[in-house]
Amino acid sequence: MTAEMTSRERVMTLLRRELPDRMGLFDHYWGETIPDYWIAQGFPADTNPEDYFNYDLCFGGGWIDTTPLRGFSETVEETEECKLVKGGNGATMRYWKHKSGTPEHVDFDCITPQRWEETYKPLLTFDPGRVDVNATRDNNAASHAKGKATFFGGLFIFELLRSTLGDVVMLESFALEPEWIHDFCRTYTDFYRQHLTYLFDEAGQPDAAFIYEDLGYSKGLFCSPTMLRELILPYYQELFAFFHDRGMPVILHSCGGITDAVPLMIEAGVDCLQPMEAKAGVDVVALARQYGDRLAFMGNIDVRVLEAGDHAAIEAEVAGKMDALKALGAAYFFHTDHSVSPNVRLESYRYALEVYHAHCAYR
Repeated sequence: MTAEMTSRERVMTLLRRELPDRMGLFDHYWGETIPDYWIAQGFPADTNPEDYFNYDLCFGGGWIDTTPLRGFSETVEETEECKLVKGGNGATMRYWKHKSGTPEHVDFDCITPQRWEETYKPLLTFDPGRVDVNATRDNNAASHAKGKATFFGGLFIFELLRSTLGDVVMLESFALEPEWIHDFCRTYTDFYRQHLTYLFDEAGQPDAAFIYEDLGYSKGLFCSPTMLRELILPYYQELFAFFHDRGMPVILHSCGGITDAVPLMIEAGVDCLQPMEAKAGVDVVALARQYGDRLAFMGNIDVRVLEAGDHAAIEAEVAGKMDALKALGAAYFFHTDHSVSPNVRLESYRYALEVYHAHCAYR
């Protein structure tokens, strides 16, 4: 029998696409799930899920303030339910106040190459205040003391394009203004490399990078693989090579129907794909069958099954996928297919983890 590893050893083994003692364990949550729902259902207050469920990864810090107008936020309008906010990237968004969800895109200031060149791009210079060195150092040290792997988490160019230009101008510009898109991506890739070099040199580096880029929606990709290859892939390759040169594997989060982009993600240097939304038609077993020699996988546990709360269905969902992945020899982390929603009862989630623990051993 394989000796039990530390979480940190387990994570790094899986991210090398090798098989450790057991499958990995991690998850994300909507912001209100624990404080507004689970505490009333028995989750201990002032406890984080990483410790409570003994997850294998912890956020190590390092999130970069990427807004050109650093620290700027202006509330334009506020009601009992919503808040309309203009942020430091010139975008005005409407957010729910009491629940999570995608914000409504209301208005964008940076909608022409000229506006980008004159107003926003000049502000994206190196600024140590955009990162928190002390928090990153402390978080990494505390997690490593517990034997946990840590990760840097951050958005990158696709999400920054969407949140600065808006979806419509971004997608139109992919076709009509590709030079502007390249300049935006070039600027932010250099910006990331500068700030990450400073952060990691000063604070020490986490074990891995977790990059959040929503390339898809419920029906597929936001743009064609050809456009992704031409406009986005070169900058992914550059940033991910930066991480790899420091010994940091890359986990890519992408919502939606991203199956058609998986070969590009492998070419970009992604080591692990997450969360593989089942509700958008992504199938982790099919992906592992085709790409298991080149990728590790995290997620695809259909949160709708957990929300329904039926134990037999939960067992079929969790054990069925985990056993199929073990048979394929795939490197896998248990994770929901996006985030744990408030509609998942704590008892149902605990049961899902009982099934996980009963099926997680590789040998």
